[in-house]
Amino acid sequence: MNGRRSLRSRLTLLVATAVAVAIAVCAAVCWFIVRSELLDQMDRSLHGPKGPQGIEWIQQYCDRGFPTRPLPFRFQPLQAIDAQGGRCVVGAPGVKVTPADRDLAAGPAGQEAIRNGTTEEGAEVRVLTRSVGSGLAVMESRTLTEFQSTLTTLAWILAGVAALGVLGATSAGLFVSRTALRPVGRLAEAVEHVARTEDLDTRLPVEGTDEIARLGTSFNAMTTALAGSRERQRRLIADAGHELRTPLTSLRTNIDLLLRSENAGRPLDPGPKRRLLNSLKAQFEEMSTLVGDLLQLSRSEDEHEPYVEVAFHDVVEAAVRRARLRAPDTSIEVELRPWYVHGDQAALERAVVNLLDNAVKFSESGTTSEPVNGSGSGGTPGSTDGSQSGGAPGSTDGSRSIVGPGSGSGPATGLGGGSATGPVTVRLHDGELAVRDHGPGIPEDELPYVFDRFWRSSSARSMPGSGLGLAIVAQAVRDAGGEITLENAAGRGTRARVRLPGSSVRG
Repeated sequence: MNGRRSLRSRLTLLVATAVAVAIAVCAAVCWFIVRSELLDQMDRSLHGPKGPQGIEWIQQYCDRGFPTRPLPFRFQPLQAIDAQGGRCVVGAPGVKVTPADRDLAAGPAGQEAIRNGTTEEGAEVRVLTRSVGSGLAVMESRTLTEFQSTLTTLAWILAGVAALGVLGATSAGLFVSRTALRPVGRLAEAVEHVARTEDLDTRLPVEGTDEIARLGTSFNAMTTALAGSRERQRRLIADAGHELRTPLTSLRTNIDLLLRSENAGRPLDPGPKRRLLNSLKAQFEEMSTLVGDLLQLSRSEDEHEPYVEVAFHDVVEAAVRRARLRAPDTSIEVELRPWYVHGDQAALERAVVNLLDNAVKFSESGTTSEPVNGSGSGGTPGSTDGSQSGGAPGSTDGSRSIVGPGSGSGPATGLGGGSATGPVTVRLHDGELAVRDHGPGIPEDELPYVFDRFWRSSSARSMPGSGLGLAIVAQAVRDAGGEITLENAAGRGTRARVRLPGSSVRG
C-alpha cells in the first residue's frame, strides 16, 4: 500500500473504533449506574438504633468505660463512640474512628453521615455514623466485599460484551466497506485500465442515484467526452491530410515544372509563366484558407472566448459589410431587427460571414447599397425603440434595411451550382436569421451532409473553397445554444435558418 492503508481498511478501522468507543462509553455508564444503585441499597440497609432506644441499649450494654459487650443481633456489627473517641465495640471487628465521627458524637442528636471506612483488620466497609445525643454516636457498618465482587463481575461481563461488540463491528465494517466500496473499486480498476490502455470506450455499470452512482455517471460522461474529442481529432487529422494532399500535389507539380524549365535553360514564355504563377498564387491562397478554416474549426470545438451579451443584429450587419467588401458587385437585401444573445461574438460573426460567403459567392452580380439610414448604427428619424440599431426613416420596430438593386450583369450559381435569378436576402426576425440565395439549390439526397467537414456539393467541387465553412457555422451555432437548418427554398435557391435563444431587448 506504499505505507498507506487502503480506503477499505481505513473505513473498517473507523467503524470498529467508533463502535468500540460507543460500547466503552455505554459500559462505563452502565457500571457507574449499577454501582450507584448498589450503594443506595446498602445505605438504606444501614438503620442503626435511633433516639432514646439507642441510648438505652448503649447504656445497658456499655458502661461509661465503653467495654466491649454484645448487643442484640439486629444491631450487629455496631459500635458506640463518644466525643473523645472512646469506643464500645459490639461485634468484631471494630471500625476505625475518624475526627468526623467524633464531631458527630459531640453534636446534637439526629445528625448522621455515611462513608467508606476500614475495620481494625483492614477490611473495607460502608459506615453509617449517627449522633444519639448525650455526647454519644452509634456507628453501624456493612462489608463491601460482596459489593466489590458484584462490580468486578459486572466489569468482566461488560468487557466481554464490549469485545464481542467490537469484533462484530469489525466484521460488519468489513462487510459494509466491501459492499459500499465495490463500485469505487470498479471505478479505480476502470481508471487504471484507461490509463494503461488508453481505451476510452470503457464504461461503468451505474445503479441507483447515490453519490457513488453519480461518480460512475460522471466517469462515463468524461470518457464519452474524451472519446468524442479524440475521434474529432482523428477525423480532423485524417480529413486534413486527405484535403491537403491534392493542393500540395498540385503545388509540387507546378513548382517542379517551373524549376525544370529554368534548370533546362528553356524558361517558359511570359504568358504561360504568368498563368503558372497565378495558379501557384491561387493554390497558396486555397491552402491558406484551408489551414485557417481547420484552425478555426479546432478552436471552436475545444475552446472559445468567454460568453458575453452580443447584439446579434450588429454582428449580422458587420458580416454584411465584410461580404460587401469581398464581393462589391453582389446584390444583398437585408432586414434586421434587434436581437441579443449570449455567446462568442467573434465566432458568431465568422459563422454569419461563412453563410454569406456561400450565398454571395454564387449569386447574381449586382450592387450592394449602403444602409438606407446612411449609417450602420445609431437611431434614425422615425425610430421609436431607442435601440442602438436604428430603423430606416419612418420605421417603428428598430429594423435596418440594406437593399441592393441587383443589376443582373452576369451568371452565377447557388450552393449547388447553376445560374441565379435574384439577390441574396438576409432577414433577422425574432431570433431567426434567414439567408437565402436564388441558385438552383442542393439535391435532396445531399442535404443531410451539408454541415459535414469537407463536404461539397457534387456540382460545386470545381469552385474555390475548403468545404469547412458550413461545419464552422454549425459548430458556432451549437456552442451558442442554437440550431441551424439548410433547405431548398420555394422556387429556386437555398435558405439557411439560424435560431438563437435570446431577447429583443438588452439585458
